[in-house]
Amino acid sequence: MTAPRTDLSQDSQTVSAVVAAAARAAAALVPATVELVPGTPVSDPDNVPLPPGAASAVSAGLSGEVSGDMVLVISADVVEALNNSPVGKMDVAAALRPALEAAAATLGRVRVASERIEEPVAALDGLRDKGMFVAVPLLADGEHQATFALQVTLPDTRSQRGSLDLLRHVAMEVTVEIGRTRMTVQELLSLHPGEVVELDRAASAPADLLVNGTLIARGEVVVVDEDFGLRISEIVTDAATELGQAAS
Repeated sequence: MTAPRTDLSQDSQTVSAVVAAAARAAAALVPATVELVPGTPVSDPDNVPLPPGAASAVSAGLSGEVSGDMVLVISADVVEALNNSPVGKMDVAAALRPALEAAAATLGRVRVASERIEEPVAALDGLRDKGMFVAVPLLADGEHQATFALQVTLPDTRSQRGSLDLLRHVAMEVTVEIGRTRMTVQELLSLHPGEVVELDRAASAPADLLVNGTLIARGEVVVVDEDFGLRISEIVTDAATELGQAAS
């Protein structure tokens, strides 16, 4: 009986460390007048700290090497700033996506999908229903400004092949991504025709092949009968290998 309790304690410590790293990455990209820093992680679902005037929460799913869900709770000040942006009202979920993606990147090859706006308490209760999660307050000069929470589930590799056999004929969205960048509102307002926006990838670097938002492969962009195509050079995930075996 002692061993399971030890394993559970180790799992809890591991998840806490993972969430702390993800919270640090998210904090750097949450809109704020001063830099946010993570506070003390909280694993008690009945004592999750919420910022004063918590107005909204963005929930998102995770897929890839690990699965799970994350929630970012923001204050009314952030919502108001996004609603009154100089470029017009900004979608809260889209504005916070860079913070969520930065947090997901600390977990490995993980993609963020299905962002949605929820009421803060309901969003955090949704994580509790899915298992153990950890919440981290994000502070500015000691003042609580936002809350980041993450619930992670490791994939069940034993059932993966059987699931893929069932899905082999299901049509899925495939996207090729050549790069990304982040810009401030000021930089966006200064854009003009003819200006070049530099992406975060070298011209010689391969493009990513995404299936339903999950990184599957990389390759070289080519032209086929006046249309763009992708010549695969690298299979990235075990899921891609399994899909190839199932197709054969």
